[in-house]
Order: sequence, then structure tokens, then C-alpha cells
Amino acid sequence: MALYIDVRRVHKSKAGAAFSAKHKPGSTVPYSGIYRCANCESEIAANANDPFPPQNHAQHPNHEGSIEWILLVASEYD
Repeated sequence: MALYIDVRRVHKSKAGAAFSAKHKPGSTVPYSGIYRCANCESEIAANANDPFPPQNHAQHPNHEGSIEWILLVASEYD
């Protein structure tokens, strides 16, 4: 889970396509921010237009499913 220190600087967003889209390893990051794996809940920081980490960056046991990144915290400025 992402942590923060100053609640006044965090804005809750309405659910939208940016926060529900799942991204495969190696695909292009659409928004800078923190992404969480939909299956194992690992988190990464990623910059817009860079690739997501490749499949071999992390492996899941068979029961956890594939790696799929979901936007958790979006950066307001790129």
C-alpha cells in the first residue's frame, strides 16, 4: 500500500479508466505514478512513456496469476 505523510497534499480521484486499466509487463506506461500488481499487490514507481518492468522483473507462483499493473497513485505533473 502506498504511504504518504501529509493528507492535505493527497487528493482522492473518482474511479475512471486510468485507474482501472491493466497493463502488461513491457508495455508503455501511460501516466507517471505508482502502480500496483493486480494479483500480488507489489508496487512500483513508473514514469510516463517508459516501459513497465519486463516479465522477468518479478515472478508469481502459478496460483497468483499473471503480472498486471494498475495505476494506484497518479502524479499531477509529468
